[in-house]
Amino acid sequence: MALHFSEQELAGRRERACKAMQADGLDGLLITRQESMFYLTGYDTFGYVYFQCLYLGVDGDMFLLTRAPDLRQAQNTSTIEEIHVWKDVQGMEPHRELRDLLHRRGLTGKHLGVEYESYGLTAASGKKLDAALDGFVTLSDASFLVSRLRLVKSAAELDYVRKAGELADHALAEAKRLARPGADEGEILAAMQAAIFAGGGDYPGNEFIIGSGEDALLCRYKSGRRILDAEDQLNLEFAGAYRHYHSALFKTIPVGRAHPLHVEYHKAVKDALLACEEALRPGRPIGDVFDAHAKVLDGAGLAEHRMNACGYSLGTTFAPNWMDWPMLYHGNPVEAQPGMVFFIHIIVFNSEAGIAQCLGRTSIVTENGAESLSTAGLDLFVAE
Repeated sequence: MALHFSEQELAGRRERACKAMQADGLDGLLITRQESMFYLTGYDTFGYVYFQCLYLGVDGDMFLLTRAPDLRQAQNTSTIEEIHVWKDVQGMEPHRELRDLLHRRGLTGKHLGVEYESYGLTAASGKKLDAALDGFVTLSDASFLVSRLRLVKSAAELDYVRKAGELADHALAEAKRLARPGADEGEILAAMQAAIFAGGGDYPGNEFIIGSGEDALLCRYKSGRRILDAEDQLNLEFAGAYRHYHSALFKTIPVGRAHPLHVEYHKAVKDALLACEEALRPGRPIGDVFDAHAKVLDGAGLAEHRMNACGYSLGTTFAPNWMDWPMLYHGNPVEAQPGMVFFIHIIVFNSEAGIAQCLGRTSIVTENGAESLSTAGLDLFVAE
């Protein structure tokens, strides 16, 4: 098996999940999130685009229902011993097959949790699941049971996160090397991705965000590349990924020269990022991080140009995005704990002036506060 963690560590995670189920009065959990499957068993696939379910009982009993292409995937990457395959034939209803498997285990009338909030369980599939299990078991939404366990990383996980941070720095170095007037966004993007793959990294959970000119004011990836003008701005939000663990960076690079607003805004976003990292301390609600961000930017007169959230947890995530739970916004009561990992991003978009200035990096929460995973520094870099 191609496991990235020891069988002992994976077994300990499942044991903690079973204790969480017991505390919630659940007899078992129907797991549809790929992150949860990977975390608990090592199972690594993108086959969750079709219905599949990992059952974990409160007693530790476990089986996987999936399609034929993922049979060997599960055998080769996970500790799952019992694997059932549903066939691709007209009229096949895998949700009913799941019910039959649960019935054989004597689970009639039991109380099961379901990961409803999952890219692996569409609304249509969720309705079929509810219909198939109606009157057979009682279902409750347990979407975040495993997510809460994943929030605090083990020492082995943090090793992967730190490696992802190194790869992100390598990618940024390539962007700085190539960014200049007349540069092709495609060449920059290719070099950044190559640095991560050459370092043993993975595809990230979502596309790198790269935009210049007017597109520098976008928060999402869009298709299409352009050539940088003699005076331009290049916005990059990306992540190093290693064993599916992510470490993200965000950087605005003025090209040719820095507009006066780039310089002015950079001071504000740098001050805001440092204030956020100071607020990211054990025992404090993570909502305080957002409040620190808002206080600095609002004080600099940038309230109308900022966002309503300033980051989120990072860890092992699969497509379509690397954002993990929970998010950094006002009033979020989740308390920071050592071993948590957060990407803090400070975003300023002035649409009227056409100026973007963004800065972000990933940190591990330690007993003493935030430990940045990037060595790249926070100074304004101008590509000339």
